[in-house]
Amino acid sequence: MRTAFIEQLIVEARKKPKLFLVVGDLGFSVVEPFAAEFPDRFLNAGVAEQNMTGVAAGLASEGYHVFTYSIGNFPTLRCLEQIRNDICYHNLPVTVVAVGAGMAYGNLGYSHHCVHDIGALRGLPGITILSPADPGETRQCVSWLSENPGPSYLRLGKAGEPTIHHQPVNLDSPTCIAECGGEVAIVGTGSILSEAIEASKLLAKRGIMVDVFSLTNLTPTCKDYFTPLHKFTRILTVEEHVTAGGIGEMLGSVLDRRTQVRSITIPQSFCSVVGSQKMLRTASKLSASEFAQTIVDWGSNERQQ
Repeated sequence: MRTAFIEQLIVEARKKPKLFLVVGDLGFSVVEPFAAEFPDRFLNAGVAEQNMTGVAAGLASEGYHVFTYSIGNFPTLRCLEQIRNDICYHNLPVTVVAVGAGMAYGNLGYSHHCVHDIGALRGLPGITILSPADPGETRQCVSWLSENPGPSYLRLGKAGEPTIHHQPVNLDSPTCIAECGGEVAIVGTGSILSEAIEASKLLAKRGIMVDVFSLTNLTPTCKDYFTPLHKFTRILTVEEHVTAGGIGEMLGSVLDRRTQVRSITIPQSFCSVVGSQKMLRTASKLSASEFAQTIVDWGSNERQQ
């Protein structure tokens, strides 16, 4: 996703002379093409993310649309006060970009887990939160952000994520990327959606048809945003984030009572295990087989009642 991000940002910067990129002393082998083409619109702020965010706010107040870029929780949780006071309070066109959402940097330990960011930022007034599922969605999100400058957050995976669909992303409603016409749906956000697609295939082999939706915009402005989901009797939400402030809580609060919502999320407890993203996802039951079995068991329990 990070490659798709920088490639699309270059495309947008060619059209918009006020687009600026500030990084926190990382992104090497990724951001160099932007820095080479737009040296006057690129700044390495060093290992000082809070200062980076303040600098971005200053540039934005002078008319630039600034993208900040750093790893996971560093440009978000570490900079929460700056995002709140410097960016959102003044309604400035700054897009905070976090690479390595969820447990993408799991091999660096819990300090690099980005699993509280959605909940923390959703509470800030006026911020747009976009969480693309694959490189294609990433490009569409960057294009939309460049056309709609304002306080915003772009939550990316790391690198090597597969392209899982070619649907146009609709930021005004969840995007259906697998439609089967059943009464059950899986709704996911971010790169974990690839596991949701695999789960739908496993279920189809058992004669259980489920629709799959990508929830890319995590800051909907009205209840109508969720209209495509009201027809389902059961919805399983999956996210590489803790339960608090995530999409499970979001859907549970806005959907009709007849729609049952269950969630599979990152455990709320601290994780002392160091390992790959795949290993940590499996340990957290964030896998296609777990998603599929949850839906199978859910249906079996309902038939027994």
